[in-house]
Amino acid sequence: MTRYDLSILIPSRNEMFLARTIEDLLQNIRGKTEIIAVLDGQWADPGIPDHKDVTVIYHSESIGQRAATNEAARLSRAKYVMKVDAHCAFDEGFDVKLMADMQDNWTMAPTMRNLHAFNWVCPDGHTRYQGPSGPCAEAGCGKETVRDVVWIAKKSPQSTSYRFDKDLHFQYFGEYKKKQEGQLVESMSLQGSFFLMTREKYWSLNICDEGHGSWGQQGTEVACKTWLSGGRVVINKNTWYAHMFRTQGGDFGFPYPNPGVQQARDYSKKLWLENNWPKAIHKLDWLIKKFDAPDWDITSEPAPVPGGLTKGIIFYTDNRLNLKIAHRVQRQLNRIGLPIVSTSLKPMISFGQNIHMPLERGHLTMFKQILAALEASTADIVYFCEHDVMYHPSHFDFVPENADTFYYNTNVWKVRDDNLALWVDNCRQVSGICVYRTTAIQHYRERIAYVEEHGFQRKMGFEPGTHGRVAFPTRYTSAAWLSQYPNLDIRHTNNLTANRWSPDLFRDKKNCQGWTETTVDKIAGWTEMGTKSC
Repeated sequence: MTRYDLSILIPSRNEMFLARTIEDLLQNIRGKTEIIAVLDGQWADPGIPDHKDVTVIYHSESIGQRAATNEAARLSRAKYVMKVDAHCAFDEGFDVKLMADMQDNWTMAPTMRNLHAFNWVCPDGHTRYQGPSGPCAEAGCGKETVRDVVWIAKKSPQSTSYRFDKDLHFQYFGEYKKKQEGQLVESMSLQGSFFLMTREKYWSLNICDEGHGSWGQQGTEVACKTWLSGGRVVINKNTWYAHMFRTQGGDFGFPYPNPGVQQARDYSKKLWLENNWPKAIHKLDWLIKKFDAPDWDITSEPAPVPGGLTKGIIFYTDNRLNLKIAHRVQRQLNRIGLPIVSTSLKPMISFGQNIHMPLERGHLTMFKQILAALEASTADIVYFCEHDVMYHPSHFDFVPENADTFYYNTNVWKVRDDNLALWVDNCRQVSGICVYRTTAIQHYRERIAYVEEHGFQRKMGFEPGTHGRVAFPTRYTSAAWLSQYPNLDIRHTNNLTANRWSPDLFRDKKNCQGWTETTVDKIAGWTEMGTKSC
């Protein structure tokens, strides 16, 4: 008995190009690969070539695409299984190229091209691109046409990035494709015509779950089960396949009745949108966040805090910010999922627990706003958040080690309205503080008392624990950390602190060490947002 490394599974119903697909496979296979085709309710016409590496299963009545795929998989003894549609063409050696790069917890597909399978040709030589049958459409002709098989893998488009929207409808993901680098790239989802994985994973993940019904939602099912179980969906750009799309109706439509798609979609929504799949180690929100998929409004799930401690956000604003910036910042913070206590000089009825403080804008007022938010919060650990900073979700993964230390996230870019972004080393700002709440309360009570007695003095600065120029009763230290991705400090005309866009404007040159300039669209973690973040 031949030992195969790969079994190709082809469920087939009413497929005019099944034989041609199998012939193409046999021409381009270069490894120990077999083909298992299931004729689901109909004999193949034309017939399938007789070959030692081809097994055919016939059902007189249809059992459904998923059931047919499972039946083929049960015959396999190979390490890998590959499901493919019955109307595809393939690159030479696609099988060995895929297996050479494969890892056991991956699901893989090659680059997808479009297959130009045939034209309709009339006796006068007029041609019409593949689609439903019918007379020649050339003006004044109208003669009968015959199918002329051309079988061309079109070189454009080259599809490598896919997603699904909030209704779980398949979408191409052009925004993410722009960020794919290298030959092995991640994709949020798949086009259901092709996937390869280990046979063990196929069964352990119940890849063709017949609860979906006959067909539909294949790419979403395979991708979600792979990603949410801890695996990866990878597109291998070292090889390709070409898929013929049957989307034009008539006698050139889908092989299974369309009502079956709705059953699959309803089942899929219950499985993924309600997080009902028992083998998931991640929730769907995790996948949406990973790819920053559009059309979704996802609340982040912050990293857990050791020892049962709680996290929270304090937010303070003078309400003098351009509303486009203000609302984007607030939407971003709402997505984080942490409780928010906000203090403002004007009432804010829809952002966290709001404390309205009808005071005049100034340094002392800002300190009082911070203290009021701290005292109202119930969190053990707090993140200081300002109205003109876009906070990346990774900022909130940090947990302070010491209770008497103010920690500053120095992974921050200053962003100007012309899209210029500026970085300096060790940029410690109040807007980047993470600290134990009780520590912050003690400091800001002492800071306010000092300012009320002596007035605000520049020497005292704004950043707790960074120097000892003012002898507060309680001394605290400071430390820095870098989040996985940076925050964006949006500079504008109403900033409380000065804007400096040249090293020459710094009196102390140590404050401009590491000076780096770029544009927002090139900043890791924010590249897909461009100037929209600002």
